[in-house]
Amino acid sequence: MGKIPSNCGKEIPAIGFIAHVDTAPDASGENVKPQIIDNYDGSDIALKGVPGLELKPAEFPELLDHKGETIITTDGTTLLGADDKAGVAEIMDAVQYIVNHPEFKHGPVCIGFTPDEEIGRGVVKFDVARFGADYAYTMDGGEVGELEFENFNAASAKIHIAGRNVHPGTAKGKMRNAILIASELNALLPVEQRPEYTEGYEGFFHIIAFNGSVEQADIAYIIRDHDRQKFEDKKALICKCVDFINAKYGEGTATAVVKDQYYNMRGQVEPHYHIIEKAVKAMEAAGVKPRIQPIRGGTDGANLSFKGLPCPNIFAGGLNFHGKMEWVSLQSMQKASSIILNILQEFAS
Repeated sequence: MGKIPSNCGKEIPAIGFIAHVDTAPDASGENVKPQIIDNYDGSDIALKGVPGLELKPAEFPELLDHKGETIITTDGTTLLGADDKAGVAEIMDAVQYIVNHPEFKHGPVCIGFTPDEEIGRGVVKFDVARFGADYAYTMDGGEVGELEFENFNAASAKIHIAGRNVHPGTAKGKMRNAILIASELNALLPVEQRPEYTEGYEGFFHIIAFNGSVEQADIAYIIRDHDRQKFEDKKALICKCVDFINAKYGEGTATAVVKDQYYNMRGQVEPHYHIIEKAVKAMEAAGVKPRIQPIRGGTDGANLSFKGLPCPNIFAGGLNFHGKMEWVSLQSMQKASSIILNILQEFAS
């Protein structure tokens, strides 16, 4: 945490800006070798660490919205880490401007960098009182213009399947193959509620791990929905599937541990809607068209909002997060940094 004191002679709310320093565990973040493409011309970009691997506008058409800009990509062997090191860079760029321009009028500025956001525990030990902000913004979104104060309700589900291994030559009526039982349980969940078939406000069940043998198997899911009742229904369905497996194969065959991770922050932020309006004005002043939309994911701002610090989310400029196709535009990052300054001016005025 860090603070910059107000240089205005009047009472102004303290405004916080927050980003997370951890990167997603879905792909390696070790020894990142970024590629910098100046004046991007709209062609395919070779990710030179993996022969034949390319970042193609045919597959990622949003690249064409950034022709002429400086594009930063991975080399194909790791993720980039723009989620959320881009947010860190943007905040520090704004801090540098404030420090170098004492004539820039602002109220109290609070800066926070957190760990563990990608596992939903980024602000578990965040001391909101010590941070000292009245309102805050996470710089942790995607494309330019994104402004979000709704996110998923989120839970994890870990299911263990106890099988029974018997020599296959004498297995009839005796063997219980945990791999097959786990597959059967997964097939009970609605196919259309998988991430690859959902968008907007549609929630999902996402299987993120499957490990097993005939003797035992483990499945891990994340469960997401913006609507609280639908979220509760999804958790109940997971438990119903476990009950079905136990009724079919015997009690104790399947056991589930379901844990809530975070909740939709809309109810905590909406009563302070002026902080959204100020972000909209700040974007417009930077020549950015605001796009208010729900986050199809989570953010530290959700848990912070429930801890009493209303905290919507602003774009950081990166795309294709959590994988080797991740990239970010330098110009998008510069716009995000200017919006931080504009927000401070909005509150100061």
